[in-house]
Amino acid sequence: MELINSFSVDHTRIVPGIYTSRVDTLGEYKVTTYDIRLKRPNKEPAVDVAAMHSLEHIIATYLRNSEEWKNEVIYWGPMGCLTGFYLILKGSRTPQELYELMLNAFRSVNGVTEVPGTAPENCGNYLMHNLEMAKWYANEFAGYLEANAGNGAIFEYPETERLVTDDGQHFYDS
Repeated sequence: MELINSFSVDHTRIVPGIYTSRVDTLGEYKVTTYDIRLKRPNKEPAVDVAAMHSLEHIIATYLRNSEEWKNEVIYWGPMGCLTGFYLILKGSRTPQELYELMLNAFRSVNGVTEVPGTAPENCGNYLMHNLEMAKWYANEFAGYLEANAGNGAIFEYPETERLVTDDGQHFYDS
């Protein structure tokens, strides 16, 4: 079985940032999955689960209400490892083109006084939210983006170096 692209990225070298994870063609349409990475995998503690859940609700609401982007957004949701989010958009843009959108989305969390969609009728785990911690993580990430805007490493995945055999097979350590 082939290793999927997102597992071919060297997670020991990823820094927080905005990355293109994959571009798919579905009929006549392109759909792009972006990795919005808040934490260094396996080096920093993952984002608190309740804060991650609140960020999911707040930023999904922000994106789907953005006049410029709402018709492009297919999905916004957390990574299972709790180090970031996936953003799936129609079309294909560079991570740099998403910089202002992500910066503004994370900055917007500061102005939220109540996490949207947290009634039992709206959310499968409505009691698991933490707005204050969500604000803390959002501020941390927005500050990081601002401080590293000119750093190309926050827009380009580090590739895992793999040995390739003479017949083109990739070698993976066990």
